[in-house]
Amino acid sequence: MTRSGSELRRTLGVRDAVVVGLGSMVGAGVFSALGPAARAAGSGLLLGLAVAAVVAYCNATSSARLAALYPASGGTYVYGRERLGVFWGYLAGWAFVVGKTASCAAMALTVGAYVWPGHAHVVAVAAVVALTAVNYGGIQKSAWLTRVIVAVVLAVLASVVVVCLASGRSDAGRLGIGLSSGVAGVLQAAGLLFFAFAGYARIATLGEEVRDPARTIPRAIPLALGIALAVYVCVAVAVLSVLGAGPLGQAEAPLAEAVRAAGAQGLVPVVRVGAAVAALGSLLALILGVSRTTLAMARDRHLPGALAAVHPRFQVPHRAELAVGAVVAVLAATVDVRGAIGFSSFGVLAYYAIANASAWTLSPAPSARAVPAVGLLGCVTLAFALPVVSVVVGAGVLAVGVAAYAVRRRVGLGTHDAGRH
Repeated sequence: MTRSGSELRRTLGVRDAVVVGLGSMVGAGVFSALGPAARAAGSGLLLGLAVAAVVAYCNATSSARLAALYPASGGTYVYGRERLGVFWGYLAGWAFVVGKTASCAAMALTVGAYVWPGHAHVVAVAAVVALTAVNYGGIQKSAWLTRVIVAVVLAVLASVVVVCLASGRSDAGRLGIGLSSGVAGVLQAAGLLFFAFAGYARIATLGEEVRDPARTIPRAIPLALGIALAVYVCVAVAVLSVLGAGPLGQAEAPLAEAVRAAGAQGLVPVVRVGAAVAALGSLLALILGVSRTTLAMARDRHLPGALAAVHPRFQVPHRAELAVGAVVAVLAATVDVRGAIGFSSFGVLAYYAIANASAWTLSPAPSARAVPAVGLLGCVTLAFALPVVSVVVGAGVLAVGVAAYAVRRRVGLGTHDAGRH
């Protein structure tokens, strides 16, 4: 494996890694994803959440096994390259970097929409610049800020749960689990909710900065996923018990609408602040993940080699971070991509499908292959259960990546590629 610059410094322990994962998973999605999911699944919302959790568990288990074996920056880009071959690693990296860069811009605009609705672009750019500066100062500074963000968001969510369940409006009858929208609706809801749990990939992506990765990562990933699942179940049950699936599906701001319906009008501004802080946490984790995958791809010359440099003092991929920050800032300043990133959902599921396929190769034992098999099947199923536009655009983005790879190979680039051929 070719390296440009030095290795990153291993400073993150189990608690830091768990917090980074929670910062991604308990992010803005918990404030917004329940509405579209309820619209898709109707009375099957909790079933959709359960399906999403099963697929996430399989993906997390596969990612943890691979991260312990390949504790380098890049996550599934590295696993696909090492286990399946250069092309599959490249495809995972392409799906992640392109899709998540758009997600970064969308999340920055979400921060702007909450903080200063009339000037979302200005706030979005400021948020990107500020968080890029934090990340530039070292992974420990990023972990410290993430701890603060996670604490604030969990406090707000706990308030929402208590207020809803303790109100006279709460009715367990509204939780009815059924198939009012059919299996397709439940699967689409699962696809929408799945991304609430996708943040554990950030732990694997930061594998080169984790202490004792063979021990730390397999502990941190299931811990972070378990806590996030508990949070989502509590929030979903509380909000459903007050609103019911129908009104929840129509709510633009589901949690704010739930506390309003529960008679706690004064808590609505607090929920809005919590959503803005959660979006900041998601943005911070996204920039971390994209910059580390960019670093890994630059090391293998799939991206400009200059992006592989590591800062001698701060021990971060500073050029990759600045490049990602610049691209995201330009996108956030010029276009509103919040409604046009369905391909990111499709791309992330393709990313995890490659992770499961990689984990399948680790052992020929049927018992060891059961989890990655379920994860792979789940990713493919959820990907094609997404809205048609998301599937078409997502497949198109992957096709562009394949074409770019083919052109590079044809003109003789990529001679620094590593891994199994």
